[in-house]
Amino acid sequence: MKIIAFGASYSKASINKQLVSFAAKQFDQAEIEVLDLNQYQLPLFTVDVESEIGHPEAAKSFLQKLGEADLLIISMAEHNGSYTAAFKNLFDWTSRVNMKLFENKKLLLLSTSTGQRGGASVIAAAAARFPRHGAEIIGTFSLPSFRENFDVEKGILNEELSRQFQEILISVKRDIQRL
Repeated sequence: MKIIAFGASYSKASINKQLVSFAAKQFDQAEIEVLDLNQYQLPLFTVDVESEIGHPEAAKSFLQKLGEADLLIISMAEHNGSYTAAFKNLFDWTSRVNMKLFENKKLLLLSTSTGQRGGASVIAAAAARFPRHGAEIIGTFSLPSFRENFDVEKGILNEELSRQFQEILISVKRDIQRL
């Protein structure tokens, strides 16, 4: 089984990339690739730019990576209650190449933030939107107050949140065993 994972942020110190990396490591026996979205830099999407340059290679390359996955794990960064502008731009370009960009892949959807809501708004927006683009969301988890509740070495520190996360992982692992 191949897992493609990424934090939906272009920040070099992305807390969502840290969370998604931790989550991916919980799948023994899987081939794991954690993408760095900085490898997929694109011009700002407009139909005028698209008619000028066509579909950039970075968008096609990102779409190809998604296609390699048996399971996608995405941790959504939140800016002002929604996707980051950079991720939205990548999403827009990729959906122009293939509207069903998630290609009926199973998806574990995560989010975290430094605030107490843990990216609740962006995970709700992604959970509502991504199925329209071919995602089968098989689990969601939002981690609030990242700095207080997460350690790179130990993982999720809060016992109740860790228990909830483990329950979601058990459910996701059961679901993907059918692959």
